[in-house]
Amino acid sequence: MSSILTNTSSMIALESLRKTNQSLAQVQSEISTGKRVSNAKDNAAIWAISTVMSTDAESFKTIRNTLDLASSTVGVARSAAEEVTSLLQDMKSLIIAAQEPSGRSKIQADVNELSAQITGIVNGAQFNGENLLKNGGAVSVVSSLDRASNQTVTPAFISINRVDLQVIGGVMGTTAIASGAGQATASAASIAAAGNQTVTLTAGAVAAGNSFQIVIGGANTIEYIARTNDTMNDVTRNLKSLIDARGITGISVDMTQVANPLTTNSVLTIRNANASAVTLAASSFTGGTPGGGLGALASLDVQTSDATAASALAAIDGLLNTAINAASALGSSQKRIDNQGEFMSTLIDSITAGVGTITDADMEAASARLQALQVQQQLGIQALSIANQSAQSLLTLFRS
Repeated sequence: MSSILTNTSSMIALESLRKTNQSLAQVQSEISTGKRVSNAKDNAAIWAISTVMSTDAESFKTIRNTLDLASSTVGVARSAAEEVTSLLQDMKSLIIAAQEPSGRSKIQADVNELSAQITGIVNGAQFNGENLLKNGGAVSVVSSLDRASNQTVTPAFISINRVDLQVIGGVMGTTAIASGAGQATASAASIAAAGNQTVTLTAGAVAAGNSFQIVIGGANTIEYIARTNDTMNDVTRNLKSLIDARGITGISVDMTQVANPLTTNSVLTIRNANASAVTLAASSFTGGTPGGGLGALASLDVQTSDATAASALAAIDGLLNTAINAASALGSSQKRIDNQGEFMSTLIDSITAGVGTITDADMEAASARLQALQVQQQLGIQALSIANQSAQSLLTLFRS
């Protein structure tokens, strides 16, 4: 049946042409933007995923820049610590020469000059206002963003411990801490043969000048004066380092550091491998003056007598080890930061590639589709024209 009111063929041709035009518009959008999914209308799920991933990639770029800054800061401190180590080696050579009485006054002058030079290096070892060779505590650097399956984001950090190489002599406090935060308590008065005992450092805030003392075997007094920014974890770590550096026969020490030293006690476990018991005592005080890691340099005396020259030689090895350990620790921290920075770069590239895989247009396929759709569009227009002309044929039925 033919009708002048309803042209079914024309409707079908029009719908086909409309779909072709929609597809053609989509392909042209892909070609002009280079993206298969450029907004939420194209594909809401893919757009949401790609947007989150792209945001993470931008965040990681910021973190990578932060890591680069941190690496530079640590690098300056490491270079300075290495230079200090070199100067201490020169100083050791001078002190060895001073074991002979002749020329000690001139050697003392050289030692003093090297000590002053070390002070200048330590004071100048700053980058962007941060000096890792002064005071105590640690510096935290954002190293990553950890996204959980529920989309919760948690920052991760790298902690860089300061290493104090100041040439400042410390003074122990004198007011004993009987209880409360900062108290150091030995679990027993002695460590049994082949046994161990603990020293508990009570949780709480640590003030600069708080002084901690551990006496092992009666003759080995280990003292540490808290510096600015120290936590009880820092106190524990430094006391362990001092005990290790002392090299007490048969004595070793482990430490337990905690997530929050303000609320949880830190613990040193001192082990005795000797065949007999060793005495143990621990105490803490307030009112001290923090010293630097190289504080003993200020009192090195190779001039006065054979005894002071011998004492200086014994002291310089410990100071040299302090500087070597400081440079080594900073080098390890810098390496870790650099490795994390390289990982961030790799991760950024991987995320960018992943986003491109799910959103970028296949330009070869888009070109082929464009050609085909343009032909379909021309045929659709032709088909619609033919369908529209079918009504004209009805006029012949009414001609006489």
